[in-house]
Amino acid sequence: MTTSSSGLLRGSRSWRAMVAVCLVLALSACGFHLRGSNGSFMLPFATMNIGLPDTSPLAIDLKRYIHAIGSTEIVDTREAADATLEVLADPEKTRTKTILSLNSNGRVREYQLGYSIQFRVVDKAGNVLLGLTTIALTRPITFNESQVLAKETEEAQLYRDMRNDLVQQIMRRLAAIKPVLPAMSVAPVAPVTPVTPVAPAVQQ
Repeated sequence: MTTSSSGLLRGSRSWRAMVAVCLVLALSACGFHLRGSNGSFMLPFATMNIGLPDTSPLAIDLKRYIHAIGSTEIVDTREAADATLEVLADPEKTRTKTILSLNSNGRVREYQLGYSIQFRVVDKAGNVLLGLTTIALTRPITFNESQVLAKETEEAQLYRDMRNDLVQQIMRRLAAIKPVLPAMSVAPVAPVTPVTPVAPAVQQ
């Protein structure tokens, strides 16, 4: 009886472990598209302008993600956009590669890659929807002089991974924005001061 119970317990644990592994693999296969409570980030505005060159890898990834959501249209001008992502520091121009550690011979053993962005979000009336925001990411990478090409490929992949992570973090912040309502075009009616009714005079 004890042997049977132990076997069932091991079988149950194995089954749970297998299910857990399958879930992890499924989430990994989805890449950065599976995020947020419902798998995507719904933006609170109908149109948006991305303040980056069309050829920017980050702009391409952001636009692809927003197009996939389908609820927000990307427009070419600030004037036509309900919200504009103003990029003050383009990560493709400011990404870094610094020495992280050296080996016993004084040669580079490890680098640290940096990828960061500074941005804010404004609406067409100039209201700041999201103040100056900085997102900075880093990744370590080992260096081997005998594997230069392989390390260059790995470095490019790490920058792509950081860019995907950056898209996720930007989208999360965009989805949390509470838009400022446009100014009223008609002035509100002035409140009327209530008048206390006067009781009719009693005739003698």
